[in-house]
Formats: sequence, C-alpha cells, structure tokens
Amino acid sequence: MISQLPKWVEFGAFILALVAGYVNAIGLLGFDHQSVSHLSGTATLLGTGVYQGTLQNAFHLVGVLLSFLAGASIAGFLLHGFTLKLGRHYDTALVIEALLLLVALAFLYNEQFVGHFFASAACGLQNALATTYSGAIIRTTHVTGIFTDLGIMLGALCRGEKLDTRKAKLFLLIITGFIFGGTAGAILFGMFQFFSLIAPASVCLMIALIYNLYLRKAA
Repeated sequence: MISQLPKWVEFGAFILALVAGYVNAIGLLGFDHQSVSHLSGTATLLGTGVYQGTLQNAFHLVGVLLSFLAGASIAGFLLHGFTLKLGRHYDTALVIEALLLLVALAFLYNEQFVGHFFASAACGLQNALATTYSGAIIRTTHVTGIFTDLGIMLGALCRGEKLDTRKAKLFLLIITGFIFGGTAGAILFGMFQFFSLIAPASVCLMIALIYNLYLRKAA
C-alpha cells in the first residue's frame, strides 16, 4: 500500500506526527499531566482509577477516551475509502482539527480539564485521517505500532528478506517527527503555556489551505 502513495506523503506524515507530538507534550506538561494523542496509558489509568474509587478522575479519563473516538468518527464521516484521493475532505478535517485545538486552548487556559477532551478529539481525528489514506498502515499520533512494524521488518531482514526501504524511511520520519514535536511543544509551552497550541492549529490550517489551493490548480 505504501508503495502506491505519492512521494509527498512522507513529508505530510512527518508534519502530522510533529503536530501530534507537540500537542501531547503540552498535555503532559500541563495540569493533570494528561496524554491526549494515544490511549493505552489512559485506559490503564482508568482501570486503576476505578479500583481506587476516584469518580471524578475516572470521568476525566473516560472523557479523553471517548473524545478520541469522537474525533476519529468525524474523520470517518468526512472521509471514506482507504486510498488517497484528491477531492476528499482532508482540508475540512484539518480545519476542524485546528478549531478543536483552539477550543482546547480556551478551556486549558482556564484550567478546565474539558480542554483535554477537545485536544484528544483533535488527535483522534488526525490519526483517523492518516489511516484512511494509508490503508490503515500509517499512524501519526503514537509510535508504538510504528516501532512494532520496524521490529518486524528488522527481524525479516535478519532472516534474509529484502528491506522495504521506503516503508522504513516513512516510519523513521514519523518517529522523528513525533520526538521533535515533543521537543518543540516543551520549549514553547515553557514560553507561552497553553497559548502554544496556536502553533499546531496554525500548521493544520496552513496544510488545509495548501491542499485547497492544490485542488483548485489541479481542477
């Protein structure tokens, strides 16, 4: 599937991973230290929270989980099929992601944990967006699956199979983007606190604009 994608997909995946790593860093560095771009840790915390009987914390964590699901559902509604196709509403999805991040900023600035819901929804939407155009191969909001796939590829290489260099390059770009995004998020959060969410929202809007202009030129 990856071999059928255009060359610029690598750059797009890097940028989206950068955005996700950035947003997640802000969630982790802000109050409650809540991750928003992936759900494994959140689900574990929910399990321990249920055992400890902290109802408000459990409600918070359930909200983060369901918000990610809701964001992915938005992408599922806007986009259909598992191939990259010009004309689909990728720009609309990115604009909605930007708006969700800005709403998250407003709540988080006032130290309301509801902001985590909107940030998680933005990440869920982005992850589903990348999934729909990559045939469920590319994930841009977490790297566990990426490391797993790389490990499988390295094991196959040791067995004598040929390495899919483009796929390996794509996975490495996603990992690098996510890490660099976390670094950028940490730096700008230290300077601007939750106003630093304006940066990833702006990136999403810029990508949406470029896509829209490309569509018009191609028409």
